[in-house]
Amino acid sequence: MRVKAAAEVHVAVGVVTDAAGRVLISRRAADRHQGGLWEFPGGKVESGESVTEALRRELNEELGIRVLRTRPLIRVSHDYGDKRVLLDVHQVDEAAGEAHGREGQPVRWVPAEELPRYPFPAANRPILAAVVLPRRCLVTPEMDDERRFLETLERALQGGGSRFVQLRRHDLSTSDYRCMATRVIELCRARRVLVALNADPDTALELGADACHLTAARLRGANGVRPLPDYRILGASCHDAEELRRAVALGADYAFLSPVMATASHPEAKPLGWAGFQRLVEGVPLPVFALGGLGDRDLPDARAHGAHGVAGIGAFWPDLGSPRETG
Repeated sequence: MRVKAAAEVHVAVGVVTDAAGRVLISRRAADRHQGGLWEFPGGKVESGESVTEALRRELNEELGIRVLRTRPLIRVSHDYGDKRVLLDVHQVDEAAGEAHGREGQPVRWVPAEELPRYPFPAANRPILAAVVLPRRCLVTPEMDDERRFLETLERALQGGGSRFVQLRRHDLSTSDYRCMATRVIELCRARRVLVALNADPDTALELGADACHLTAARLRGANGVRPLPDYRILGASCHDAEELRRAVALGADYAFLSPVMATASHPEAKPLGWAGFQRLVEGVPLPVFALGGLGDRDLPDARAHGAHGVAGIGAFWPDLGSPRETG
C-alpha cells in the first residue's frame, strides 16, 4: 500500500528588525510541531491570500504589529518527514505597534550575530544565514608582504564597507595561515565583521572563526556529516548543480557559485552568465553568493537573478599596488 505524501504547507514568514538591528524571534508552544524551538514569526497562507496579506494578518495576530512595508528575502522548501513546508520569507522593513506575544508565546529581540546560538527548526536554518550574512563578501588575495596585507585589510574594513571577509591564503603554510587567521579574526571582531576561514573545519573551530568556507575539493571529500556545530556558519565553493547539491546535503549555510563572468584569475573557466546562474540556484534552499568578475555595481543584477549577494577580490580590495589574485 502506497503512503500518500503529505501536502506542502505554504507559510508566510517575517524577519522583523528594530532600529538597533536586532531581530524578533518567538518560541513555539511545546505541543506544536517543532515545539519548544525558536522561530521567525509567521503562519500558514490561507486559500485566496497572497503571501503579503498572510504575513500582515499573522504578525498582527501573533505580535500585535501592523506590517507596512516588506520585501522578499528567501524561499525555503523543507521536508521534515511528517510534514513538508514552503517558507516564503519577507524582510519587514516597516511596521507599527509594539511587538508582544499575543498568544502567550515568549518573544525576544536578538542581535543578528547571536541568532545561530538559538535552537531553530531545521527549515529555519537558511533564513538564519540570509539574516546574518551581509550582501557582499570580501575574499582576500595573496600578498607577499604580510604587514601590508593586514594594513590593506584594515583599510578595506574602514567605514563599514566590508562586513564579511573570507580569509583565502593558499600561499601560506599551515602554521603561517593559523598565525594570520588569528590576527585577522582579532582585527575583524573589533569591527563586528564576520570572518570565514578557507581552511579545514577543525582549524576554523579551534581559532574561533565565525565561519568555515570549504573549497570545492573539501566539499567533494566530505563524508556527508556536517563538520561544524550549528552555531558556526558553514560555506562552500560550488561551480555546478552537483556541488550545490552536495553543499545542501552537507548542511552548508551558504554557497559561492562561480564564475558568473570571465575572470583573469581563472581564464580557462567558462562563465555561467546571469541566466546560467539563475538556472542553477533556482530551488536551492540556502543563500548563494555570485562570484567571478563582480563588484558592488552588480549587486542589483545578482539579487534579480536569485543571488543573496556578491563576493569578490579585486572589486573589494583597496588598490595599493595590485596584489596578486588567485580567484
